[in-house]
Amino acid sequence: MKTNLRKSRLSPLTAVLTTALLMGGAAMAQQTAAPSAGGHKADVTPAEQNYQGAPSPLANEPMHQAANPKAPPMSQAEFDRARQIYFERCAGCHGVLRKGATGKPLTPDLTIPKGTDYLKVFIGYGSPAGMPNWLTSGDFDEKTVDLMARYIQHDPPTPPEFSLEDMEKSRKEYVPLAQRPTKKMNNYNINNIFSVTLRDAGEVALIDGDTKKIINIVKTGYAVHISRTSASGRYLYVIGRDARLNLIDLWMEKPDNVAEIKVGLEARSVETSKFKGWEDKIAIAGTYWPPQFVLMDGDTLKPRKIVATRGMTVDNEYHPEPRVAAIVASHQKPEFLVNAKETGKIWMVDYTDLQNLKTTQIDSAKFLHDGGFDSTRRYFMTAANASDKIAVVDTKTSKLAALVPVGKTPHPGRGANFTHPKFGPVWASSGLGDESIALIGTDPVKHKANAWKVVQSLKGQGGGSLFIKTHPKSSNLWVDTTLNPDPKLSQSVAVFDIKDLSKPPQIVDIAGCAGIKDDGPKRVVQPEYNVKGDEVWFSVWNTKDKESALVVVDDKTRTCKTVIKDPKLVTPTGKFNVYNTQHDVY
Repeated sequence: MKTNLRKSRLSPLTAVLTTALLMGGAAMAQQTAAPSAGGHKADVTPAEQNYQGAPSPLANEPMHQAANPKAPPMSQAEFDRARQIYFERCAGCHGVLRKGATGKPLTPDLTIPKGTDYLKVFIGYGSPAGMPNWLTSGDFDEKTVDLMARYIQHDPPTPPEFSLEDMEKSRKEYVPLAQRPTKKMNNYNINNIFSVTLRDAGEVALIDGDTKKIINIVKTGYAVHISRTSASGRYLYVIGRDARLNLIDLWMEKPDNVAEIKVGLEARSVETSKFKGWEDKIAIAGTYWPPQFVLMDGDTLKPRKIVATRGMTVDNEYHPEPRVAAIVASHQKPEFLVNAKETGKIWMVDYTDLQNLKTTQIDSAKFLHDGGFDSTRRYFMTAANASDKIAVVDTKTSKLAALVPVGKTPHPGRGANFTHPKFGPVWASSGLGDESIALIGTDPVKHKANAWKVVQSLKGQGGGSLFIKTHPKSSNLWVDTTLNPDPKLSQSVAVFDIKDLSKPPQIVDIAGCAGIKDDGPKRVVQPEYNVKGDEVWFSVWNTKDKESALVVVDDKTRTCKTVIKDPKLVTPTGKFNVYNTQHDVY
């Protein structure tokens, strides 16, 4: 449950305290603003704060209160409330164990010497390094600032681990393998089905892309992060932030869950084997907590092998919780590529022998996030977002091909592939931190001089972009600005003409197209093409108690074609077309 904290003005006591501690607070801010050993930039935009500050499912997990005799006293009730606030607001930046992630460490050896009053200034007023000003923004009142200043001086509570046995106990087969259909039992054009995340409802909507009608609303984990299609196109794998993984059979008369498993306490990623001869056989899921990934049978989700990601960073420092941020399946070998966020290492996992598992770790840069393949499906392009770089992995040679500097905090989703009229094949990434859109050359054979370089930087609407998208049959490049603090930008998208990138983008008011009468943020997120590449779908993401919608745009005319509304479409966010996801078309 989110904490609803009242806004407050500064009391005289706080004003006096602030004046007395400004020198110390400024020094602490300067210390925090320094780049980390990984070399990532310290300043953080409001869009990045919103992204990193997403609540963690760990907020409601039972944990043991560790007593530190040097820390200021706290009652059990205070500790429990502070722990919930920390995991809802702070863990995304500072880590589950407070060892630091994109934010600085907040462990007692660092916080106790500073003292409660010192920490209150830091929490209340923020820092140039990107620490939000929780008090002056009105998000926290003075009592909450005091509570959190005391909490971070205590030993961080550790969430429970999650074993293979724990996973197996949670696993359910709603429809056993022997009872599933042996052929497609419905008349749906499966290639054009969309799996739409209904974030706050803990569901996905399966929508017929031809008729625009809802096929089924399927119960899943909370805040589904992604949907992935099996190599055959039959199965849909859906994972929530609460680490609940659902397997949906699209061959059923009415597609629905056939199995599920809980693979940990918090998660973001799932993928299935795609190499020839291994289609649909192996599934893999990665977790934020515990920091590990698990390999499973692809058709039943029976867990087979857990691998921990704890270890050394690319800077040769030990990290206790490298979160698994993204996973893709190689088309060159029977391997998965697994991003360990905090370590900056990309694992290449050979799934041909789970008993004698072979892995290769490739050093790239911190902090790894999402990415996708180039148009040949040989090179994996992935964002090391806090390092402002794109890492390029050659999946044929299992080596790092390049680290490409780009704009601030790249966030490409899977990215966008197209042929530039001057520079040849490119892959594009937008970002959270600024308006720049990087076009990176991806052809080291025919366009060697342009390979693994930013050949052109486009100017979008602003920072706060989560996704960029095009299609092989389209001449449009669509860029959202979902987390931009300006509603005009977050409710619209920019579209570039690939044939003439010297022209400024056209701005399309997607939220206006939706015709939603309710107020609310109405943020527009994630362009996703249909199978033909002549329609692009957008989510108009409103709050849970307000109307949301899906807007279908005619890609050729860039005009609104269809608006899909239904009371069941609660907080729609990510959308995944079955065919495009199955074949890595983007």
